[in-house]
Amino acid sequence: MRQVDLAAFAAAHADGATVIDVREPAEYVGGHVPGARCVPLGHLPASIRDLPRPGTVYVICASGNRSQVGAELLERAGIDARSVAGGTAAWARAGHPLSEGSRA
Repeated sequence: MRQVDLAAFAAAHADGATVIDVREPAEYVGGHVPGARCVPLGHLPASIRDLPRPGTVYVICASGNRSQVGAELLERAGIDARSVAGGTAAWARAGHPLSEGSRA
């Protein structure tokens, strides 16, 4: 499983990368990376067929733990996936914007 640092993720995000937030919906609505799609980790296996291919999928959670599991799952399914180190917490601490509510 490959992990990316916040600077690399920010650059990919600015270029329109696909971002999957594997936190639970209640966490997601409290603040998420703009444009991130909420797919809780437990629902990720059933959602694999709906993910875009080709291209890299960036997986994010609160701190980087669940995103590592999610990225590994996606890689086993043949998807080029990266876990975002530090997660949404690091994104916010670095001064990047968060969206609130259920819309990506």
